[in-house]
Amino acid sequence: MARKVNRISPFNITSLVLGLAFLYLPIVILVIYSFNASRLVTVWGGWSLRWYYEFFNDRAMLDAAWMSLRVAAVSATVATLLGTLAAIGLARGERFKGRSLFSGMLYAPLVMPEVISGLSLLLLFVALNAERGFWTVTIAHTTLTMCFVTVVVQSRLASIDRSLEEAAMDLGCDPVRAFLSVTLPLIIPAIAAGWMLAFTLSLDDVVIASFTTGPGSATLPIRIYSEVRLGVKPQINAICTMVIALIAVVIVMASFASKLSSSRGESAAPL
Repeated sequence: MARKVNRISPFNITSLVLGLAFLYLPIVILVIYSFNASRLVTVWGGWSLRWYYEFFNDRAMLDAAWMSLRVAAVSATVATLLGTLAAIGLARGERFKGRSLFSGMLYAPLVMPEVISGLSLLLLFVALNAERGFWTVTIAHTTLTMCFVTVVVQSRLASIDRSLEEAAMDLGCDPVRAFLSVTLPLIIPAIAAGWMLAFTLSLDDVVIASFTTGPGSATLPIRIYSEVRLGVKPQINAICTMVIALIAVVIVMASFASKLSSSRGESAAPL
């Protein structure tokens, strides 16, 4: 029986090129114009790093960027810790009552519109008379990103053979030590990938942060949005280019961690 050869048709090539252009051409243009020497964003005036220097001399933008990095780092760390514990509970607690309710409440932020989540958190902070600022934004971003970490870690736990832990306990380990010695090293790449995903989502968020932030604690996306409403400045192109570069690095690291987790799982699987 002759093998069927899959040929790439001109239609497929055209569709692929148009799809990639639609997704990435605006980003490429933004990156190129971040090196534009002209003050007009639509007029090319030659290559220059002028607007990058302008950003590092803008105190308000630097404060907003530092605020975003702090919020993203803290919320991603807390979300990773809580999300990992939740994933362990869902993966290992098949028999506990209320598992379906707990799972539904945990995954609700995945499908719930961010406007509703942001408004709900705002009403909660107002009811608690909490001063809106760094910690309210951090709590909101932790709530948003914890479910993503849970999904990543739970999928990794589901692919690990439980007999590995049982073998460790047969050799004298208690359940906690068996988990720390056998399972934890296998899921560390998934935990790292979850942290990077949570960091990226927090760094990119505008909607929820706009509900939960307060005076003097604006994040970088909110600051950029407020600047763009008054007109696009060349400096915004430079800022966005640096954010794109940072997120690209985080995504590459997360992809590498995910592949490392898969390869370790395959090598640890019984033959």
